[in-house]
Amino acid sequence: MSSGSESRVPLDGAPLTFAYKHVDGDQLLLDVYLPTSASVAGPRTDLPSVPTVIYFHGGGLTVGNRQSWFPGWFQGRLSSLGYIFISADYRLVPPSTGHDVLEDVEDVFRFASRKLNPALDALYSSQPVGSPPGNAHENDGSSLGMCCKCYVDPNAIAVSGTSAGGLCAYLAAAHVTPKPRAVLSLYGMGGDFLTPHYLSPKTKPFLRGREILDPAAFSEFLYPFKELRTTSNSALAYHPPSHPIPGYPANPRMLLGRLYLQLGVMLDYYTGKHEPSLSTALRNVPASSDTGQFDTAAARHLIHDEDIRLFPQFNVTSDWPPTILVHGTSDTAVLFHDSQNMQTLLERAGVEVVMLTVDGKEHSFDYAPDAETSYKSEFDTVVEFLARHLQQDLK
Repeated sequence: MSSGSESRVPLDGAPLTFAYKHVDGDQLLLDVYLPTSASVAGPRTDLPSVPTVIYFHGGGLTVGNRQSWFPGWFQGRLSSLGYIFISADYRLVPPSTGHDVLEDVEDVFRFASRKLNPALDALYSSQPVGSPPGNAHENDGSSLGMCCKCYVDPNAIAVSGTSAGGLCAYLAAAHVTPKPRAVLSLYGMGGDFLTPHYLSPKTKPFLRGREILDPAAFSEFLYPFKELRTTSNSALAYHPPSHPIPGYPANPRMLLGRLYLQLGVMLDYYTGKHEPSLSTALRNVPASSDTGQFDTAAARHLIHDEDIRLFPQFNVTSDWPPTILVHGTSDTAVLFHDSQNMQTLLERAGVEVVMLTVDGKEHSFDYAPDAETSYKSEFDTVVEFLARHLQQDLK
């Protein structure tokens, strides 16, 4: 779940846009940012296959698209390294569930590793080297400009995401085959879903001190849904200066993540288990008689077998990819504990894991105006970590 300003401008212009699947007549899209090195002429066999990083946006799983909260610092560094950067849409909750999100994550990887190179081939064959840039979304090759003509190395793909996108990255790490070479989660959800933050109703401000929401204002998005259309694209929108609350979210989906946390029912919408309510069942799990702490083992038995796939904490194994976690200690949207717990689970499994702790910082700290200066060390460390695990397969 993300908050803060809209996306940063992508480095060096527009991407190439592809539909990676169709659902109920709608296209699910991803954007491909080619690296910024000079183009390479010649037949396909002479073009490089380069590392690729797939990115999933934040938004509490309920709002956003592949251009929302765009991590310009990240894409820019990767493009300069000669890597392909992919930002993908996925179906939003509700009416979709985490099962749909997981299916989309798997399909993004399937498209990137198997179908994207032939699609790029078609563009390259129709576009001379160094032609002037045009409209990328036409996918006619005119947007290539001076970008590097290259291909995805299917053996060198990493996954990344911020907030809810970090959860998508965890799902990829657990379930995509072959597994990503490395994982980046920036203040990612899902490191521990079995906490009061996700399960307990709240009556006082809890997220950045913002007001408690009136559920009646969001009846369209509360179960049972009547005519809620499936979507993978819900752009951010804010009220103008003339509004009584200038800058307040104008798209109601931007408040849904906070609403579901407030009501303590986030996991009902995530799993689709409303009747009976999974959140209520988990909320009532008694403390362990041995430790006095929340009984995770007892809670696990209340989660349906088909839903266990959606809980990263129950899917960490020794073959989980090397992972780097970044989280602010004062995060009120996704608690610092989420990443701490994921770090603990990965260490127990013998997985290489690096935690970058950003003291005193809130959610979405990397979108602050001075982020490039304030967090340059963290940003550089993130990219160096991914490069180390991707370069070993560079052809």
